[in-house]
Amino acid sequence: MNPADVAPPPPTGRSGAARLPDLEDATQRLVRRVDELPDESYAARSLLPGWTRGHVVAHLALNAESLEGVLRGAAAGGEPAMYPSQRRRDQDIEDLADATPGELRERLLASVRLFLDAVGDFPEERWESGFRRLPDSPDLLPAHAVLGMRHREVEIHHVDLDAGYTPREWPGSFVVATVEALRVRAPGVTLLATDLGRSWHAERGRVTVSGPGPQIAWWLSGRGRGEGLTSNGGDLPRIQEW
Repeated sequence: MNPADVAPPPPTGRSGAARLPDLEDATQRLVRRVDELPDESYAARSLLPGWTRGHVVAHLALNAESLEGVLRGAAAGGEPAMYPSQRRRDQDIEDLADATPGELRERLLASVRLFLDAVGDFPEERWESGFRRLPDSPDLLPAHAVLGMRHREVEIHHVDLDAGYTPREWPGSFVVATVEALRVRAPGVTLLATDLGRSWHAERGRVTVSGPGPQIAWWLSGRGRGEGLTSNGGDLPRIQEW
């Protein structure tokens, strides 16, 4: 995911702490799923091109570690970067994906604990401080966006594991927040979630995409083929993978 492609949802209160219980619940479900995977299945393909399930678990662990570092750095008064470089980020995933299943499980569990501890320790007055994805990234992202970013990482990549979890199991609150955050990826497109009674209107938009909210969120992440969705313009607009 490139956070610069995503408009951070507005926080609930200054810190967005109301999202924390949902994130903790999603994290627990993810960790249980990873723990239940047979060791031999870590080498199986995930839903992401070129990535095994081991790659997905490695990325989830490293993402938690990077966001923990962001929070620690921002709390100390800096403007930290998530990753030292894109190349280093990608290589770290490749390297960790080669670890044993046991090592991957332990790394994931340790990383989510460190991340949640950093959230709990974060000073309230620093939630409006900023961070960057890379040191040379032009966009400064607000610290309060971290919870939403991590929540999307956990829920969407849980599905990417291709281990029985689907977008249909996403809580409605997560679906709404994700559509609101990722709708910038479909400029000029009005979105109608037929199961939620919710719509997101695009100014001067002539295309309307309709269907179940979870499928809209999945499509906005650049996944699938728009199963369950219809467009009044015929073919669905193409969305770059998130």
